[in-house]
Amino acid sequence: MWCAFSRTGTTLRGRVGAAAKGSSTINRTRSVSTWRRYRHTSTPQTTPNPITTAGHIRKTWRDRTLLIKMTRTYAGVPQPEVASFDSYDVSGVAEKIKSGEAKKIVVMVGAGISCNAGIPDFRTPGTGLYDNLQAYNLPYPEAVFDLSFFASNPEPFYRLCKELWPGNYKPTITHRFLSLLHKKGVLMRCFTQNIDSLESQAGLPIEKLVAAHGNFDSARCISTGKPVPIDEVKEAVNATKGWEILRKKYGGLVKPDIVFFGEQLPDRFFSCAATDFPECDMLIVIGTSLVVQPFASLIGYPPATACRVLINMDRAGEANSAGWQGFTQGFEFTGKGRDVFLQGDCDKVVTALVRELGWEEEL
Repeated sequence: MWCAFSRTGTTLRGRVGAAAKGSSTINRTRSVSTWRRYRHTSTPQTTPNPITTAGHIRKTWRDRTLLIKMTRTYAGVPQPEVASFDSYDVSGVAEKIKSGEAKKIVVMVGAGISCNAGIPDFRTPGTGLYDNLQAYNLPYPEAVFDLSFFASNPEPFYRLCKELWPGNYKPTITHRFLSLLHKKGVLMRCFTQNIDSLESQAGLPIEKLVAAHGNFDSARCISTGKPVPIDEVKEAVNATKGWEILRKKYGGLVKPDIVFFGEQLPDRFFSCAATDFPECDMLIVIGTSLVVQPFASLIGYPPATACRVLINMDRAGEANSAGWQGFTQGFEFTGKGRDVFLQGDCDKVVTALVRELGWEEEL
């Protein structure tokens, strides 16, 4: 996982020359050094990754460069047209979809969509996973996703895996809504921060899903990079000190391909973001606090002609909020323009949206 925005410091600003000769320069919100700063982690990654090659690095860097270009394109550049809604509520969002104006939809989801499945989110005081993990005697909550801590004490992460392993929970209404968008032919992609794989269980094809922080679909040895059958990892998670059995067999600790702090996000995250967001005509963000980068910054990549919808218990990612000002095009919930905030429980809001769309029986 990449660090929370508040831990990365302020965003660098630069000046780039305008494309046309003689025109004024414009602000940009990304630079190569900014991306390097996002790789900050509280403890250094001590285990080398032998599967990293020069070609892999070049490909990852090329995809990131596409994201940088996207930000230069949209941030601070006057757009010829700005999207808007007929009404800034569920009906207004539904009308965009029913009318065919929104037919290339990108969805971003976070832990909030899985709460009704019985999986707690990470940050809610008292009930979030980070608070609950205190029972594991962690030095700090995020240590469960820290490679250095995992190398010295893998037991807490294996206990967490046992709790979150796919099959322990069932998809929610919101997960099924994602699959329904695909069946209706209007979903470009779903970008998820979740590691629970409930989107796939709800019927969303793997090619339509980008698991930004990984999931339980695959696993490997962190010392050798060798893939490990996920069924073996599941057995180890359910066994007493199963991690030790796998370490002896594969020559190092084994974990599912879940992205830890300080690790690279999957190449697919960058390549899909670079191709999908400039083409989308509606962005729907559901159940996320938008504090983890670079995932959170994706809301600034759709063109000004694309509508943006936030379905959440609380406002998030606003342009005037701490950390967002001057960084990218955060939400502006003013009752006009292209942004709308639908406040409430994810499943309840999605149910109301599905009702307006006339899709209730199919859901």
